[in-house]
Amino acid sequence: MGLAPPANPPPPIVLSFAASDPTGGAGLQADILTLASLGCHPLSVVTAITVQDTAGVEGVLPIDAEWVADQARALLEDMPVAAFKLGMLGSVEVIAAIAEVIADYPDIPVVLDPVLASGRGDQFADEEMIEAMIGLLLPQTTLLTPNSLEARRLAQQLGEVDDAGRIDSALAACARSLIDAGCEYVLVTGTHEGTPQVINTLYGSHGMVRSDRWDRLSGSYHGSGCTLASAIAAHLASGVDIAEAVAGAQEFTWRTLAAGFRPGMGQFIPDRLFWSRDEEDAADET
Repeated sequence: MGLAPPANPPPPIVLSFAASDPTGGAGLQADILTLASLGCHPLSVVTAITVQDTAGVEGVLPIDAEWVADQARALLEDMPVAAFKLGMLGSVEVIAAIAEVIADYPDIPVVLDPVLASGRGDQFADEEMIEAMIGLLLPQTTLLTPNSLEARRLAQQLGEVDDAGRIDSALAACARSLIDAGCEYVLVTGTHEGTPQVINTLYGSHGMVRSDRWDRLSGSYHGSGCTLASAIAAHLASGVDIAEAVAGAQEFTWRTLAAGFRPGMGQFIPDRLFWSRDEEDAADET
């Protein structure tokens, strides 16, 4: 008989609610890779099954809402979760089920990546789903991570922001309206804006918390938003504050994009294990 394994404490545990992406570029697979790469133990609740490749999404099959809730409750009753990460949710019923589950754990931080469309423009959320996100999830959200297009669409759904005005002021107004709707912080990412550098800005209840600029990389990436939101959840689960979590997650995400690869005929995929290949290259040089 072998010896019993040592009783090591578990790494920080993060529970992701997201759709399965068979390409491994986005969705649950991206969350799992990111969380594991940053030293967390990932738990996964499937919200939908997709048919897609690196070029785009061909179909989405939402999971029954009761199954989503049962998946989550079985995990939460068994293991101590340090952070929630929410991605593509699939249906109004699933949104309602998740909102009910996380309401029982108000002390666990929630990172919500409002996945409204694919990089190609495939729509994942109609107005009813957006209303459910705003009404049921935003009041429980620690950090919302929309890109600029998603921030405008969510804010326009609230009826508080139109398309007029400069880019910067319009996005600041979007962030204010989303914070007024209930979330604590909003990180608006600027990948879709026409700025020379990508500008990501974190807002809180008192205005801008930090703004970061990153060199704009060529190419189109599949799963960059999932990577960023999961990386933030990993940092929060490790106990750092929101500003530090956002800074560290951006650094990690930019490096995954810089090391990205194009396995198929569509978008590039971030390399969440870039550091392991850097170590291999360093070892080969010695």
